[in-house]
Amino acid sequence: MLVSISGQDKPGLMSALMSLCVEFSAQILDMGQAVIHDELALGLLLSSSDIDALRTAIEARCGEEGSALRMQTVDPDDYGAWAKTIFTSPLILTLLTSGSAAQPLHAVSELTHAWQMNIDTVRRLTKPKTLVGGDNISDRFGVEMRLSGDLANSNEFQAELLKLADHSGFDVSLQRDSVFRRNRRLVAFDMDSTLIAEEVMDELAKRHGVGREVVAITDAAMAGELDFQESFRRRAALLAGMPVETLHEVAQSVALNTGAHRLIKALKHFGYTIAVFSGGFQYVGEYLQQQLEIDYVYANQLEVVNGLMTGKVLGDIVDAQRKADLLRKIAVKEGISLAQTIAVGDGANDLPMLQQAGLGVAFHAKTIVRESAKHSISNFGLDAILYLIGFSDLDIEQALTSR
Repeated sequence: MLVSISGQDKPGLMSALMSLCVEFSAQILDMGQAVIHDELALGLLLSSSDIDALRTAIEARCGEEGSALRMQTVDPDDYGAWAKTIFTSPLILTLLTSGSAAQPLHAVSELTHAWQMNIDTVRRLTKPKTLVGGDNISDRFGVEMRLSGDLANSNEFQAELLKLADHSGFDVSLQRDSVFRRNRRLVAFDMDSTLIAEEVMDELAKRHGVGREVVAITDAAMAGELDFQESFRRRAALLAGMPVETLHEVAQSVALNTGAHRLIKALKHFGYTIAVFSGGFQYVGEYLQQQLEIDYVYANQLEVVNGLMTGKVLGDIVDAQRKADLLRKIAVKEGISLAQTIAVGDGANDLPMLQQAGLGVAFHAKTIVRESAKHSISNFGLDAILYLIGFSDLDIEQALTSR
């Protein structure tokens, strides 16, 4: 018997129902409850050898409480089919928007219906909106939906979902619900235009008077005329003769992208390992490492002689393949499965690590990266990644206020 109870939430109702279940030796096969603004929605799936007497007792109790009640018989075969599929790795859809959530929720629910998927549960991630005043965080609306149905075409569904979100201006993520989704352990960031707002090479070039030349080489690389390693060496060569103090000045002036502090402080509280893999400069990465307690930094090292840059690069250049290799290397060193890793980046040279990670997030990324990555954040700060992992505002605030 499926029992559905709704109405004003009152203390003691659950205790009274459980007392009846004990009295009539009922088995509880499933249950779920939600309270929204003091209104209760409670569901119980029960079996009992004296089901009619149990039904009568529940009707009497709900009548005393003034609760709305609906009870229906469930066919044992239907129950058996449901029980076999309830934990078969459903999908978790995370939706993030600001302002009114009605249009994004309408669009997503229409798409799930068209793909014959059911929204089983909805869990709020963000705290209630502030009706007057507030800040950017309080204006967020985020929910986590558990989907069931025909998941065979989930990759195609995900592609349609990302197109819909990109067109309508909200952020969305679709992940298989697995033990690894709830137990990520390593987060690797690209640095320039991801963790920080600036492109350090461009800033250095401007200060050294070679900004146009560096931009021309960058454009050639983006056009496919040069690979990353060759373009980086050419750009670095243009910095020959620049005082190392200039690099120090740029490092001190860089601005973290919105939400970076909030994200990393929360991740460190939850025990995550943090890495930065950058096609930029090791000097800037190490400066950020001291400020943010980052565990690993791998970037490019410029040769300095007598306080001046020679324009030469020391060691291996960190390119797209190197980033992917480093993600695997650190995961092995830390004893972490690749499924437990997160990678965040904005450029084409981040794609291999994004595709390799358990959760690869394109952050305010170029179009080609958004289209290739499975997860994208384009309308919020870096701290929105915490919602994709499954943390709520309550979890995050506890992390941020802890010592």
